[in-house]
Amino acid sequence: MDELTAIADRLYAEAADAFTDARNTAAKECGDKALAARVKKLKKPSVAAWAVNLLVRRESGQIDSVLELADSLRAAAQALDGDELRALTRQRRQLTTALASSARSLARESGVRLTGPVVEQVEGVLNAAMLDPAAARVVRTGRVLTAFTSTGVSELDVESVVALPEALDVRATPVEGSGDESGNGEPAPVGLRVVPDDGVKLAAAEEELEEAAGQVAEAEEELAEIERSVESLNARRLQLQGEADELRRRLAALEDDVDQVDEDLEEAGEARDEATSALEEARRAHSAAQRVLERLRERSR
Repeated sequence: MDELTAIADRLYAEAADAFTDARNTAAKECGDKALAARVKKLKKPSVAAWAVNLLVRRESGQIDSVLELADSLRAAAQALDGDELRALTRQRRQLTTALASSARSLARESGVRLTGPVVEQVEGVLNAAMLDPAAARVVRTGRVLTAFTSTGVSELDVESVVALPEALDVRATPVEGSGDESGNGEPAPVGLRVVPDDGVKLAAAEEELEEAAGQVAEAEEELAEIERSVESLNARRLQLQGEADELRRRLAALEDDVDQVDEDLEEAGEARDEATSALEEARRAHSAAQRVLERLRERSR
């Protein structure tokens, strides 16, 4: 495994939301600029592709057993009649459904809930791997980029669905302690729980219902909080309304006071005019009396 493939193998084993940061860090740590540029170009996988990559690493023994069985089924299909082919198709569907169910469980353990449509995409990729040897090689790399389907008849566009298509024969490194091997070092036998064809969809629907119930609870709590806020605002509004009414009453009283002061001011102004006239008249009388007094004094000399 060359250095680029080894880096890619590590990156596509990362958690769903950690790929971009891990890729950028890996690129910065590369001593070779050309290698860093290629690392930087590695694309983030879709959620369905990430779930397939997770399944391949955590259940590598199961994947190998199922895909080896698929090889045998494809070889045997050429000699089977209609009823046997239909039975074979049901068996293949049950296996892919069981694997998709495992992928959903593993994703949930990693903190990611797969929706119904995503689970269907995972199942489509696994079904393609059972029908098409090229698709099987893509899945085994653990570097799937996006969900895809294949009937095994038309040629799969490998370069668009897997990172480093030139390293298609390099399989994903299994996660240590995943329980993929038996005690003698051989791959563990297939132990998948075969479920009805709609089992994965039903489980995904149940998860979506559980998630929706959680969202309802959150929405109810948020609504209750908003209602408490509305009640508090209504109380505050009533308080402010009371204060405003009091201020309006005070304003009306002050306006009455202003009107009264205006009346008093008008009366005071009239009184001032009268007093001013009386003062002027008194001053004129005083001046006249003073002149009379002065004339009398001059005559008495």
